[in-house]
Amino acid sequence: MASSSSRNGGTRGGSMRPVSGANSSNLRSSSFKSRIPSSAPAPRRSSSAALGGGGGGDNGVPGRVRVAVRLRPRNADECVADADFADCVELQPELKRLKLRKNNWDTETYEFDDVLTESASQKRVYQVVAKPVVESVLEGYNGTVMAYGQTGTGKTFTLGRLGDEDTAARGIMVRSMEDIISGTSLDTDSISVSYLQLYMETIQDLLDPSNDNIAIVEDPKTGDVSLPGATHVEIRNQQNFLELLHLGETHRVAANTKLNTESSRSHAILMVHVKRSVVEHEDSVSNDADNSSHFVRPSKPLVRRSKLVLVDLAGSERVHKSGSEGHMLEEAKSINLSLSALGKCINAIAENSPHVPLRDSKLTRLLRDSFGGTARTSLIVTIGPSPRHRGETTSTILFGQRAMKVENMLKIKEEFDYKSLSKKLEVQLDKVIAENERQLKAFDDDVERINQQAQNRISEVEKNFAEALEKEKLKCQMEYMESVKKLEEKLISNQRENGKRNGEVNGVVTASELAKLKGSLEEEIKLKKAAEQEVNKLKSQSTLKTRSGEGEDAGMSRLQKLLEDEALQKKKLEEEVTILRSQLVQLTFEADQMRRCLDRGAPGNSYSDTDSLPSRHSQARESVNGQKAPFATLCEQVGLQKILQLLESDDANIRIHAVKVVANLAAEEANQEKIVEAGGLASLLMLLRSYEDETVRRVAAGAIANLAMNEVSQQLIVDQGGISLLSLTAADAEDPQTLRMVAGAIANLCGNDKLQARLWSDGGIKALLGMVRCGHPDVLAQVARGIANFAKCESRATTQGVKSGRSLLIEDGALPWIVQHANDEAAPIRRHIELALCHLAQHEVNAKEMISGGALWELVRISKECSREDIRSLAHRTLSSSPVFRSEIRRLGIHF
Repeated sequence: MASSSSRNGGTRGGSMRPVSGANSSNLRSSSFKSRIPSSAPAPRRSSSAALGGGGGGDNGVPGRVRVAVRLRPRNADECVADADFADCVELQPELKRLKLRKNNWDTETYEFDDVLTESASQKRVYQVVAKPVVESVLEGYNGTVMAYGQTGTGKTFTLGRLGDEDTAARGIMVRSMEDIISGTSLDTDSISVSYLQLYMETIQDLLDPSNDNIAIVEDPKTGDVSLPGATHVEIRNQQNFLELLHLGETHRVAANTKLNTESSRSHAILMVHVKRSVVEHEDSVSNDADNSSHFVRPSKPLVRRSKLVLVDLAGSERVHKSGSEGHMLEEAKSINLSLSALGKCINAIAENSPHVPLRDSKLTRLLRDSFGGTARTSLIVTIGPSPRHRGETTSTILFGQRAMKVENMLKIKEEFDYKSLSKKLEVQLDKVIAENERQLKAFDDDVERINQQAQNRISEVEKNFAEALEKEKLKCQMEYMESVKKLEEKLISNQRENGKRNGEVNGVVTASELAKLKGSLEEEIKLKKAAEQEVNKLKSQSTLKTRSGEGEDAGMSRLQKLLEDEALQKKKLEEEVTILRSQLVQLTFEADQMRRCLDRGAPGNSYSDTDSLPSRHSQARESVNGQKAPFATLCEQVGLQKILQLLESDDANIRIHAVKVVANLAAEEANQEKIVEAGGLASLLMLLRSYEDETVRRVAAGAIANLAMNEVSQQLIVDQGGISLLSLTAADAEDPQTLRMVAGAIANLCGNDKLQARLWSDGGIKALLGMVRCGHPDVLAQVARGIANFAKCESRATTQGVKSGRSLLIEDGALPWIVQHANDEAAPIRRHIELALCHLAQHEVNAKEMISGGALWELVRISKECSREDIRSLAHRTLSSSPVFRSEIRRLGIHF
């Protein structure tokens, strides 16, 4: 390559290198600016080309490859070895010239687009070489910045320096990305990078070392080159880009040679893909008939796709100077061959040769758009001052001179932005839908108002009819009472006439009945005395036989059997007494409830049907006439342990009455811990597990619901598998009251912050949602209460940082049911659901699913129409504090 380059040298003897007419103005330009020349007309794109998605039209803007030369200062070795020798080059930056000394009296002069001395800063190098290319990339053109030179002359320092310790030392790669990020918008534009190396004619991915053989794909129509197998990483900020550069540098191949301690053994290629959204405004079109009238065509959303290629070429080297041997020698051969192929291609393009050997190397295939293509290209050649490397310096300078002869045809690549237009149409469609919904709501309101007026008129007519009917009824009642009064007076007169005879007959009957009862009582007393005498006789016989020591097995067996029968009968009598007492207490309690309900003018209910939930517990805890509650009195008289033993009785009636007593005892907070300590909870769970009787399961579930009001009992219920048993009961039961008891128990457990995960994993939430199949309002109210409690605990855990991720209620599919019943007619259901929606919305991660599920509209309705001020304020505060909800509300044009 050096030998072929020497044949294209400049003038000798210190004379100015001749410049041909075509390139004279370009070579003598006063600044290295690669913008579109003012004399060249701007390309006009036809409408079909702009919409086609291809290039920016058939016409292009000519743009010559710009070349700058940079001199590296002497290093420590050169200061010692070349102390007695002058530099082989002399720079004239103000004239953009470079003089190459062949000896003490013979020099060659070359002109470049810019000449950078050894003291030039990295910032100036970037502004001169790369900044115009970066600006073109932001305008939609492809661009290439490449560094070429002998090994050890500062190519990597110029191009790829990261500047971690000193920001002033940042290279072209880092500064280019800073300008690209600042010149784009993260909302509408995108930036992605690929970082590759060409090593031994193999393209390898520096961001993914396992991807070590990437194929080059060429478009048969346009000839564009792409690398579909390369890793593309989207860039959001500068720090992300620096981390990728650090990662790539660790994987790049380097070695220690005599010329450079960290000599790059591969060509590094950084590809930056920029996608920008722009709007093209068409010129106004005049009317031929009236020049004053005109209209403006609508703007076209376009997408411009451009690519910036930054190439850090490996340095050319001579083997006898670098000392490469073995594998390093093979690497040097590969590097020199690829650089030689690049030089041949540039020669062929510069000389307008009919054949350009692009396929001689993968490097030339990758750079086919940079030399003779459509990209704006800047080349910086780096040289050293040492006279020992005069030959390599000459070869580098001549390479740059040939590159200055290459003329590219710059083209903007843009396509129609269908996505942007689609998004705009979607926004307009949403506005139309929102307006239609507002009009529909206004129509519904009018219909509702008319219906309300009709209902008022109907109610007024019914009221008048009812008043007339009531008057007629009172009239009939008065007539009936008068008739009854007359009949009673006649009956009394008849009774007076026959009173004496009837009294005698009644006296006889009463006396005979009393005599009969007295006889029966005396007979019972005699039988009782006979039985007592028989028992005493047997006891005395037993005592005598024991004293005499004579055992009679038959008599003892009979005696033992009689005693066992007596004990068994005594046990049965005790059970019957206990049951009778419990029934008496139960009847007393129910009668007391009925009396108080009648005093209030409302009907009363018994516990066995419905009263087992917290709303009824206050009645059970009240005392009657200042005395203890009847169930507390029963517990003191009989004993809690004995009552719990009756839960295991074989008699179904005894078992039912016992579980009712336990349930009523559990309604009192003072008895809950005692019941749990005595094993009552385990017995209740056993009843749920073992018995299929609907009454037993309903009352047992009610008792567990009462115990679930205590935090300690809640933990024990979960630990003893209570959630699973309640879930199975909910799945099997069909009775609404049983389902209400089970739902109430699970709803109480949902209010414990510590049991959330366990409640969800054991199927409690799914069981709660499964009970909505019943459709009974009381069951749905308990389900809504449980969901509200669970959502409140989740919201509190999220606020405290204990929980993250979306709601477990949404995981189990509760959101559709919640939205469906958010405006339920039943006030308890609606109030709990509204509260649950507000708590779910407080966690930002639930927002998108709530919007897609229709919950946003319900939240807006709650913030406006909810009857409770606290829930209405909570909904309004939640919508105002959530960025996702605010954005969607603005998009839909909702006012709240």
